[in-house]
Amino acid sequence: MAERVLRLDESTSERLDRYLAQRFPDLSRSLVQKLIREGAVLVNGAPAKGSYHPRAGDVLLVRLPEQAPATLPLPEELPLRILYEDEHLLVVDKPAGMVVHPAPGHPQGTLVNALLAHRPDILRADLDPQRPGIVHRLDRDTSGLLLVAATREAQEAMQKAFATRKVAKTYLALVQGHLVPERGAIEAPIGRDPCHRQRMAVVPQGGRYARTEYRVRLYLPGCTLVEAKLLTGRTHQLRVHFSAIGHPVVGDRVYGGRRASLPEAPRQFLHAWRLVLAHPMTGIPLRFTAKLPQDLRAYLAKVRGE
Repeated sequence: MAERVLRLDESTSERLDRYLAQRFPDLSRSLVQKLIREGAVLVNGAPAKGSYHPRAGDVLLVRLPEQAPATLPLPEELPLRILYEDEHLLVVDKPAGMVVHPAPGHPQGTLVNALLAHRPDILRADLDPQRPGIVHRLDRDTSGLLLVAATREAQEAMQKAFATRKVAKTYLALVQGHLVPERGAIEAPIGRDPCHRQRMAVVPQGGRYARTEYRVRLYLPGCTLVEAKLLTGRTHQLRVHFSAIGHPVVGDRVYGGRRASLPEAPRQFLHAWRLVLAHPMTGIPLRFTAKLPQDLRAYLAKVRGE
């Protein structure tokens, strides 16, 4: 049986079930609630309730059952917003809340399940059977553009393009406070947080090089709307980098916390807005944009007082 342990340095206003689902993104809240009901979640050695609010000094232990042998993802008829598609490549506008590929706690309802229903040939293309066609990922609560390979040749070409930084990825992010200067770069290595192993952090030693460039689009009361360009692709890079300079992404409950002067956000305000690349097989330049989703547009209106 696998175990995960958290030692809290500070208290949280979140319920235990919600807090654990946020700290362990690969576990859904429903799975966490099931584990709590079964007595598999302990606080300071005793079974806990989902309504408990973790406090500084608590030791949280989550016992996970042994996983059954991995099975191939099944096709599911789920809505997909496809912006581009040909024999080798798809560009999808992923909604917030959708996991990219099956993982513990998310065996179905993922982007991969939807893709297999739309393009069964992807599973026959000699790709990774657990995450066929996936060459990069977005967090569950991040919306926006995602590239998918439909052939082995396209996957290899796109993996090389990402590795050599020939795919330009730009996000729209709302960060807390007024970010200055209006243009800048954050260059700081990212690795596992030594105190919270399920999180990433800027670390002085052992991290991987990471660089984020940004440009302010708009100053708003208590926050700043920015374009952020990833020069590298580290896990949670934008969220970690902006938090490290004191301007966490609005709505990010893992790396940020809520600023009292801002209304509560529906989710982390992060959207994969633009992709620029050469087609992996033809070399033709491609450029895609995905407009800001309705939930984030509505939040901007609320911040403006509209």
